[in-house]
Amino acid sequence: MSNNVLGINNINYCYNNNKESPENTEQSINHKSVHDLTLAPQVIKFHNRDTEQHTLTRWILNQNTRLTSILGTSGIGKTTLVKRFLDLNLDKFEIIIWKTLKYPNPLTQLLNDLFNTCEQEPKETLHDKIKQLLDILTNNKCLIILDDIQNIFTHGELAGKYQPEYQDYQTLFKLVTETQHQSNIILISQEECPEMESLDPELYPIKSLELSGLYHPDILQNTGLKNQDSWLDLIKLYAGNLMFLKTITVLIAKNYDGEVVEFLAENTLHITQQMQSHIQEIFNRLSPIEKQIVLYLSRFENPISREELRQTLIETLKLSSVDFNNGLQSLQQRYLVSKIKEDKVMFSLSSIFREYVINYCKD
Repeated sequence: MSNNVLGINNINYCYNNNKESPENTEQSINHKSVHDLTLAPQVIKFHNRDTEQHTLTRWILNQNTRLTSILGTSGIGKTTLVKRFLDLNLDKFEIIIWKTLKYPNPLTQLLNDLFNTCEQEPKETLHDKIKQLLDILTNNKCLIILDDIQNIFTHGELAGKYQPEYQDYQTLFKLVTETQHQSNIILISQEECPEMESLDPELYPIKSLELSGLYHPDILQNTGLKNQDSWLDLIKLYAGNLMFLKTITVLIAKNYDGEVVEFLAENTLHITQQMQSHIQEIFNRLSPIEKQIVLYLSRFENPISREELRQTLIETLKLSSVDFNNGLQSLQQRYLVSKIKEDKVMFSLSSIFREYVINYCKD
């Protein structure tokens, strides 16, 4: 078997000269592999995500999960995990396309870009475009990654509510799970999509992988920090969030000459300017109900029970029971509030987010 590889504008076309022409030449492009990774990040380091990597590999390659969500707070390593999976499995797919929705486009424009990459003329209507995509997913082994999905959701509303101009994405995601095909779509998001909730996971091939922080001293190697015995304490302080650890290591290097012990001795969860700017964006996305719950939760350093939280918010702040439950669920879908099961169900606000709220938000 002989292959020719042609690279144009970071899009690689890998031709198989000995492969027979497909019967459906319009929708199937089995005679070549198309990899558009222009917007995919470069992974320089990959730390301690072997379990998650094996899970993702099993779901996509062995179980043919059609729609997979990689979820977690910003900076936790979602995009890096997916790129690592991609680097290890490039030869498993005929079509690989990576798109970011950091500055989202309407679905029709996104589909047109996909078809242009696949060298197909886009159909006229959105309905026909979606069918055209489903035909491609059926006739080819595809992997499509959509990063920063949370940007198509509405600011100031509960998590996962689509902006009107991006409502068509919800239709697409549903059809991808309900239609029989051989391809896979990965959604990377800070908020859980409504489509990822399935009462029957056996019937609908949907999977969600939620990432938590990394707690291993190796992630601070080659950062110039001193006092290696204290690295794990620093990592725990910032909840194993790689993005936050990156900015705090710069501060420690400049202000403390890399002395982690001196920094920790101040017993302060320092919020850098970069963290503040980033967390402010997250806070601004919250609905008014969520902000009320967050402001109240920020008063407590330790977890509090659901009943205590509910009683105060309903009786004092006059939230309805429906609003309280919806708001609490939404905050968990944003990975800002965690549920802890002890003798009774307890809830806790993310420590870093709590520190931001205490210092920069007013009741």
